[in-house]
Amino acid sequence: MSKNKIKGRTKSSKAKLAYQAAYNKRPEEITRRQELNGEARKRKIYGKRHANGVDLSHTKSGKMVLEKRSTNRARNGKNGKSTKK
Repeated sequence: MSKNKIKGRTKSSKAKLAYQAAYNKRPEEITRRQELNGEARKRKIYGKRHANGVDLSHTKSGKMVLEKRSTNRARNGKNGKSTKK
């Protein structure tokens, strides 16, 4: 193994994984994922979103629309506030 390859995860990445695991267990996040997955099932795109590179994006009116993954995830407003379509 070359010197440049990292063996295992660093302490900071382990902390990030622990934080993310706790965050994903929150009731609000579980509900959010259930809503998105349910909508994907209705549209018959569940399991295909990754291959197509699309996300279901919430609009200001509450509707969900298909949008490029990069556009949806890059949308951040001032101070981290959402700037929904």
